[in-house]
Amino acid sequence: MPVLPVPVRLRPPLWALATALLTLGAAQARPVAIGGSVQAASVGTRLLGGAEMLPVWSLPRLGVEVRNDPQDLRLKWGARELRYAPERGWRALGLSLNGSLPAPQLQGQSLYAPLAALRLLGVPLEADTPGLLAFSAPLRVPGETLPPSPDLPPVLSSPTAPSPVVPTTFSADAVTTAPPPTQTTLGPVPVFGNQLQTVRVNRELHRQVETQRVVLELSAPVVHEVQRITDGLAVRLPGVGLTPGEQALPSGDRLTLEQDAGGGWVRLHTGEGRSEVFTLADPPRIVIDTVTQLSREVPPPLDPQALPAGVTYRQLGGLHLLSFDPARFQARVVSAPRGSFAEVAQLVTQTGGVAGVNASYFDLASALPVDLVVSGGLMTAASLEKRATVGLLPGGGLIFGYPRPRYRVRGAFGEVQANAVTSRARPEWLTAFVGDGQTLVGAAGLLTLHVQLGAGTVTRAVSGPHVPPAGTLTLTFDPARFAQLPRQAGEPLDVGLDWRTDDAPWPQTRDALSAGPLLVQAGRPVTDPRREGFDTGASIWRPTRQVALGLWRGQPTIAYLEHGTPEAFAAALVQAGLSDACGSTAAAAPPPTARAATATSAATSTRCGAARCPTPSCSCRR
Repeated sequence: MPVLPVPVRLRPPLWALATALLTLGAAQARPVAIGGSVQAASVGTRLLGGAEMLPVWSLPRLGVEVRNDPQDLRLKWGARELRYAPERGWRALGLSLNGSLPAPQLQGQSLYAPLAALRLLGVPLEADTPGLLAFSAPLRVPGETLPPSPDLPPVLSSPTAPSPVVPTTFSADAVTTAPPPTQTTLGPVPVFGNQLQTVRVNRELHRQVETQRVVLELSAPVVHEVQRITDGLAVRLPGVGLTPGEQALPSGDRLTLEQDAGGGWVRLHTGEGRSEVFTLADPPRIVIDTVTQLSREVPPPLDPQALPAGVTYRQLGGLHLLSFDPARFQARVVSAPRGSFAEVAQLVTQTGGVAGVNASYFDLASALPVDLVVSGGLMTAASLEKRATVGLLPGGGLIFGYPRPRYRVRGAFGEVQANAVTSRARPEWLTAFVGDGQTLVGAAGLLTLHVQLGAGTVTRAVSGPHVPPAGTLTLTFDPARFAQLPRQAGEPLDVGLDWRTDDAPWPQTRDALSAGPLLVQAGRPVTDPRREGFDTGASIWRPTRQVALGLWRGQPTIAYLEHGTPEAFAAALVQAGLSDACGSTAAAAPPPTARAATATSAATSTRCGAARCPTPSCSCRR
């Protein structure tokens, strides 16, 4: 049974891992992997002060809660915590300090904590070898910075009563004022009544998309200014006093506070992050939200406010639905070049679309689909004749069922059925293939006819191997075995796609693809893995993220479930009001904000599915 291969990371036995931890020799600088993915060099360990250390800003990626402060370092894992202050050294809560831990080290603007501290906290490791330090993927990434240690003297401040403030919103990307000048001090800095009292930082990470919130708490409202700088933004706080300093945030961004005679500057260096600035009242706060795409494989989150007319986004718990008005958008199946991979973003752009989703299974070795693909009326990949299929109607609708299409060749001799759809011909078969302008068809002793659906005649006849033009339907055969077929161009011959089913108007479809399982039919869950030949004991049926194409109130809809089985997905779709739905590459499909092989078009580059894939893409066009 062809299924989508899913890479499996083999874990060492626990006793072997324990032995590795006990027998590892002298520390050395090493790259770091998290959840099987090797991180950037900046996340790797360093040898500082004779000990192997990790940057504190990277520790939330391991699930460690931190306070990244050289004067008050906090590392928390579950109920265990380590705290460090220069004047008091290390302190432990929920565990015992056996021996001494190396002191943290400050290198440039980054604070480093000893690896021994993470081992003491019990942060799980997958591998600890001379060439790699591998951590397990955390169940969650902490989103908040720990507050100051309660057993240290508090920082004294003199807050004043807050005043009301009117919320306003600024888009940092839209600001076009000149960059702020570098800090200069021409005389004594005055004492300001309004003070920047606290800077709080929260961070969340979801599928390589990082959301960071920096909150500036003030003692009184201020009319601030937002200016764009080369690698981020600067916020001018006129008449506000602050304590100058610089700190590397858990995200790796750099926050700088500067004071001059006119007030304060807050500079946030975010690199490629996209930021928005707004204010809140009671107490007065300035909030900077930054979204950063950590990997090109996962696009930024979908922005519901940026969707074009005719596209509707809904979220119901872990279920996400993206629906398209069929009067405005037309679904299409598009594919990467035969035998190659392409990003779904590229496929969506090529079709002038707005969204895409991975839609069928494919073979990783050959980059070819393993089930039915029909594009523009031509069957480019044959059907397994057992999996659920979604067909795209000319009016923008979808149909679902179990067709078993074959090419039928008709003439005065009667009719004959094509045995396969492939470029590799066999003498005993009548082989069909749709040319791509690069792939050889035919063989010595075999004849290839070039035909067009509905044309009624042979357009060309070629003996031996050759490359047919892109989009040309070819029929290759042994003339001795199929003596009834034409031999020359111009002879009559009719070729059509026989869907061999009466469960839906399949002859009207121009695009179709098979994936499965069928999830919903007539508003009821109908998942039946046995009928479609799915192995429920295999990884492809495990609880994971799920993607489907369906109908909601007659509108073609991309549906995404964050986590669950196909049965749970079907139940969620019924509850959401979908009348019909067919699964599409569930084990490999990310949400409708990622890339994929099947695309549904609308005007915002919304993408979903696998990062790079060869399979067809279903695309909605205006």
